[in-house]
Amino acid sequence: MKFSNGCWLNKDGITRFSPQEVYSSDKNEKVLTMYTPCNRINHRGDTLGGPVITYKISSPLENVLRIRAYHYMGTQDVGPHFDVKEDDLNISIEETDELMEVKSGDLSVKINKDNFSMEFYNGDKYLTKSANRSSAYLKGEGGKFLDEEGFETYMRDQLSLSVGEAVYGLGERFTPFVKNGQSIDIWNEDGGTSTEQSYKNIPFYITNKGYGVFVNHPERVSFEVGSELVTKVQFSVPGECLDYYIITGNDMKEVLENYTTLTGKPALPPAWSFGLWLTTSFTTNYDEKTVNEFVDGMADRDIPLHVFHFDCFWMKDFNWCNFEWDNRVFPDPKGMLERLKSKGLKICVWINPYIAQESTLFEEGKEKGYFVKKNNGDVWQWDMWQPGMAIVDFTNPDACKWYADKLRYLMEMGVDCFKTDFGERIPTNCKYFDGSDPVKMHNYYTQIYNKVVFDVIKEVKGENEAVLFARSATAGGQQFPVHWGGDCTSDYESMAESLRGGLSLCMSGFGFWSHDIGGFESTSTPDVYKRWAAFGLLSSHSRLHGSTSYRVPWLYDEESCDVVRFFTKLKCSIMPYLYKTSYDASVKGIPVMRSMILENQYDPTCRYLDRQYMLGDNILVAPIFNEEGVAEYYLPEGTWTNFITGKVYEGGRWVRENHGYLSIPMMVKENSIIPVGAVDNVPNYNYGKDLTLKVFNLVDKKEASVEVLNENAEVVLKATALKENSTITFDVDAKDSYSILLNGIFAIEKVDGAEAKLEESGIRLTPNTKKIIVKF
Repeated sequence: MKFSNGCWLNKDGITRFSPQEVYSSDKNEKVLTMYTPCNRINHRGDTLGGPVITYKISSPLENVLRIRAYHYMGTQDVGPHFDVKEDDLNISIEETDELMEVKSGDLSVKINKDNFSMEFYNGDKYLTKSANRSSAYLKGEGGKFLDEEGFETYMRDQLSLSVGEAVYGLGERFTPFVKNGQSIDIWNEDGGTSTEQSYKNIPFYITNKGYGVFVNHPERVSFEVGSELVTKVQFSVPGECLDYYIITGNDMKEVLENYTTLTGKPALPPAWSFGLWLTTSFTTNYDEKTVNEFVDGMADRDIPLHVFHFDCFWMKDFNWCNFEWDNRVFPDPKGMLERLKSKGLKICVWINPYIAQESTLFEEGKEKGYFVKKNNGDVWQWDMWQPGMAIVDFTNPDACKWYADKLRYLMEMGVDCFKTDFGERIPTNCKYFDGSDPVKMHNYYTQIYNKVVFDVIKEVKGENEAVLFARSATAGGQQFPVHWGGDCTSDYESMAESLRGGLSLCMSGFGFWSHDIGGFESTSTPDVYKRWAAFGLLSSHSRLHGSTSYRVPWLYDEESCDVVRFFTKLKCSIMPYLYKTSYDASVKGIPVMRSMILENQYDPTCRYLDRQYMLGDNILVAPIFNEEGVAEYYLPEGTWTNFITGKVYEGGRWVRENHGYLSIPMMVKENSIIPVGAVDNVPNYNYGKDLTLKVFNLVDKKEASVEVLNENAEVVLKATALKENSTITFDVDAKDSYSILLNGIFAIEKVDGAEAKLEESGIRLTPNTKKIIVKF
């Protein structure tokens, strides 16, 4: 929200009160409290009125500072609240006549006492500042958030931007990847992928200077990112307080690690979920015969398929959700699921948090108080999506159990996971069982919805088997993967905006992301479908899904079958690499799909790149977005190798080249070891058995390393390689036989352990081979 009129004036009807000085303070080992009047105190008479902003500065973990600013502290703090780490860390406070300095780890804030301002540093490196007049309490005429005098009240702060500083994140946003110049409201909406609206709004941003800002408010947070004032990021909330965190680290990846320590790490999805998902599509006609034609058609064409998803119409129309199979087309659902699972498939079904009036569950939910209510006590209903639908009130523990029991029954029947659709169209003119503020619940609703579903899957299927396919999210939603990009159209423009949105979400603390291969609305050309398939199968999760038409590849052309087969098998073969990357995402909070700036923070060319990404630490992917097959992508400094073709490139430059449908720029950076599995038809297998370590362009005297995990996240192979002049020394600890694939002509000079064999695929080694030295 914009409050100013140019540099010096406020908008008509807006009055601003900004802290002028630190008049007094209290401090202990946990919290610094400051009293900052909004007028100069020259004598005792000046203390008799006028707003005073009370600041509290604390720290929940090293390199994170929490800033809370209050006008009135007596307002009711009605939930919900984000579940964040408690402020229990000791802080260092130093004070002089002019300054106060608060430190947490390397992060510090220097507060000018006489002319109130706050400057933030990482060690000696300046990060940002809240300058004099940046922090403010604002009153306006009219509006919805009125105080006792009839004024609308807001709290805001403004943090400075330096020359060349770029802002990222704020959720899954389909607008330009760099957020500078944008006005963004954190407010979940069902608006597709081609507008400023977003299904997943996260009040967290990160900049290429190496710090992040998390605004700890589940309600609407309004960001002006270099828009109202071009050198500042402004954030404001209605009411009487503002609560935010400054987060830093050694680099942008460590900032994300600290942010997800604060708000929750992503769970590690089961290995099978990384395979290919196929759906019935949305409004298509289907029954068991149709489903089997899809499944068997994929098998007949040797296209590995791992998850089958039933979209909305597995339930009878007008009855969503009653969690009952439509017996007109599925007379034997349990038997059908058994037959599908005998083909090696996992099963997913569509759900949402709404109960239509025609559903058999409506009367029960109404009588037992399981639905969100109007302020007069009636059930809140509307006709948008399902006629007369109600919304499950997940603040009611009994409603949560009721809803979970319906899902538990489906899982006992054979369902493995759920697509948790919707969760964005949540009213604010209503009341909740636990008295939650309905405005705050609008964004937060998705968190409790997805948590209920995720938790019941964990309970029934086991700790390591839980996975969702979720559309909506708020801060902390990364704990319940996977999220997909929502309703896109079937063209190159939407393919590109989907990637933009996904990279933006991954810069907001989310570890895993997917999208509808080929696009959702309408039907793509075979050309778009094939290019999107290559991109989709080099994403963390991969799903063929659409709206009004089926998405099986042979309905496009036979070459589409070749493309989906090739890239599905390619993805399965690199699962040892992807699974370790995914495990790291669950432990550290660093996403599987990474924007180029996240991996190359100090390369200015990477600052605005949003049509290519890093898949983990070592592989660069550049999807193709045109029917000419032209790839345009940037390679950072170093030597790069196309994983598919083996062609070697020197980096530090842009590349323009043509690719056929069975090709894509999938570039491995120098000094990488990529573990490749011996299986290419399923994603979940013994990753360490008969593994091949592909070695790429080792850099002299710079160690390369790799770890391979099994499905229980136990290390089954650990290897390092060190090149010195014309020799390479490999140190390996493996539980099974493996191979090392090297380019060039070489000889085995020394083996510590069993004998090594030179084969066409490289050097074949047994598990007790601990060291091998080769000479070129």
